[in-house]
Amino acid sequence: VLVHVLALPSVALENGLARTPPMGWMSWERFRCNVDCQEDPRNCISEKLFFEMADRLAEDGWRELGYEYINIDDCWSAKQRDAAGRLIPDLKRFPSGIKALADYVHARGLKLGIYGDLGIFTCGGYPGTMLEHVKQDAQTFAEWGVDMLKLDGCYSSAEEQAKGYPEMARALNATGRPIVYSCSWPAYQGGLPPKVNYTILAEVCNLWRNYDDIQDSWDSVLSIVDWFFTNQDVLQPAAGPGHWNDPDMLIIGNFGLSYEQSRSQMALWTVMAAPLLMSTDLRTMSPSAKEILQNRLMIQINQDPLGIQGRRIVKEKSQIEVFLRPLSQTASALVFFSRRTDMPFRYTTSLARLHFPEDAVYEVQDVYAGKIIGALKTADNFSVMINPSGVVMWYLRPVVQPRYVRQQAPG
Repeated sequence: VLVHVLALPSVALENGLARTPPMGWMSWERFRCNVDCQEDPRNCISEKLFFEMADRLAEDGWRELGYEYINIDDCWSAKQRDAAGRLIPDLKRFPSGIKALADYVHARGLKLGIYGDLGIFTCGGYPGTMLEHVKQDAQTFAEWGVDMLKLDGCYSSAEEQAKGYPEMARALNATGRPIVYSCSWPAYQGGLPPKVNYTILAEVCNLWRNYDDIQDSWDSVLSIVDWFFTNQDVLQPAAGPGHWNDPDMLIIGNFGLSYEQSRSQMALWTVMAAPLLMSTDLRTMSPSAKEILQNRLMIQINQDPLGIQGRRIVKEKSQIEVFLRPLSQTASALVFFSRRTDMPFRYTTSLARLHFPEDAVYEVQDVYAGKIIGALKTADNFSVMINPSGVVMWYLRPVVQPRYVRQQAPG
């Protein structure tokens, strides 16, 4: 047994963090680099915004469901480092300082994330983290009480990234503070081998951005889904407890997605074992968006302890696609997704055709409707009605084990 254990890829970072995909809230997609607190005090990147979002996570039922990170993205810092070369916040917009913000967040049972960039500048033009600043910045973040770092890659070369990303992992570990490490490294190298080595990545980072930034549009969601599932043979094996592919933020509750498209993003991100980092205004969110994001069974599936990323298993000429994610206790999640734009489509198939083991019988729960369909045999044909750009998502548990799956004896 020991031989097998040693042969496994080493646990990400060996920091023991992010055993399930991180969940929380992030400022970027919704609030961007809005630093005009004179004209727009309610929506600018300031401590007030983060205090208010922390209150919402703590008071509106998010925290209990696992949404625990409040993540500051770009444009929080002053335009220059201080006399000692340290990063400091913009004191007009963060007068209390980041440590006080972290304390406020921690007092509410939440965690604070912050943003840096391995390069001369951040993408928004603020001071970046050059190689000579890596240790100092890691130490600063730890002293402030930061719990997650997103390290972007604007204004740096491939060589600097190959050196800097692993160096920051070591520096964060050396602080002694548990800090989840999110890297944008693969996104700057095209996301695919040979330029990206996913074995190395899993040893360096807890999660990583592989592809383009999400925008507030269905086209953007689809382009991400297409890229991730077209390249699933490379990406899927790289994910697991402590190291996740990150298709970027959830934009549910903003302006670009319909109700059906919002349900689709949530289901597809869940089947991908993606981090669930919302980027929306939690103060003004619609009840329907909140209901999608707070679906308990959905979150349970996303947070499944096995941490296996799902795959697309069927792509029909009818523009229906089927995705499967294996879960613990021999359960599974299935997503039936329609790319059609005309009308609801009746899709008929069977579990046998989706390669489920023969002789098994499943209890099926509709993740969005909640209703339970009992005793579905592998050979039975069934139909689902899928709305245009919508999904039907199922959670399946075997009630009768298939004959030929050997139950392992304890020990």
